[in-house]
Amino acid sequence: MFRRLKKWFGNKDTKQSNFQSDMNHKNIPKHVAIIMDGNGRWAKKQGLPRVMGHHAGMKNVRSITIAANNMGIDVLTLYAFSTENWKRPKDEVDFLMKLPEEFFPMMIDELIENNIQIKMIGNKEGLPDYTLKSIEKAIELTKYNTGLILNFALNYGSRNEILQGFNRLIHAIHLGEVNEKEITEETFSSFLHTSGLPDPDLLIRTSGELRISNFMLWQLAYSELWFTDAYWPEFDEDQFVKAIVEYQNRARRYGGL
Repeated sequence: MFRRLKKWFGNKDTKQSNFQSDMNHKNIPKHVAIIMDGNGRWAKKQGLPRVMGHHAGMKNVRSITIAANNMGIDVLTLYAFSTENWKRPKDEVDFLMKLPEEFFPMMIDELIENNIQIKMIGNKEGLPDYTLKSIEKAIELTKYNTGLILNFALNYGSRNEILQGFNRLIHAIHLGEVNEKEITEETFSSFLHTSGLPDPDLLIRTSGELRISNFMLWQLAYSELWFTDAYWPEFDEDQFVKAIVEYQNRARRYGGL
């Protein structure tokens, strides 16, 4: 088993994509969101425990983050753990909660070197202290970086986010901070977790599933959707560029002609 692990867990440096020549570098999406799905199924395919799929998926975050940064993408949001994922077996959840302790110390120097800033959306309440501590340290260490925003959706559910935003908006109205007769879509967006970030231009989901699973329901209203059968650990730069190229070949009309 460990020979197979070494094959996947080595340092996966990004390479020049075979599709780079097809990409229009003047039409790069500002915000790409990814539902990183299929870690467990990838592990089963390799004859490995499910948790090893999550470990391989964590390693792939590095490769795709560096690729996104090199492309000139402004924001990369990764759906790391949903509010529904707490239903999974305790051992698996515990493993997932410990991944930030491994990922951020391993990546922090490279993130800083590449001017990448860490952010998080989702509910901090309910996360283990050690998980939250690792994330907050990474956020603090990269807060002055001005390049790619690597935004982790952790303990995140979009319906919950919308309800929280609605309650915060009502509270602001009661305080006289917002005029209820002047509320716009932009006003409401400012009360969501993604306040200050552009809506995703492109959503990618791996593993062959064709749904958005309570992810950024408000923000994805006009996003382009791209699905692939590849499991997240095997989603490489070639596939990432392929998704970008297809995005560039679509006409975004926003309801117009």
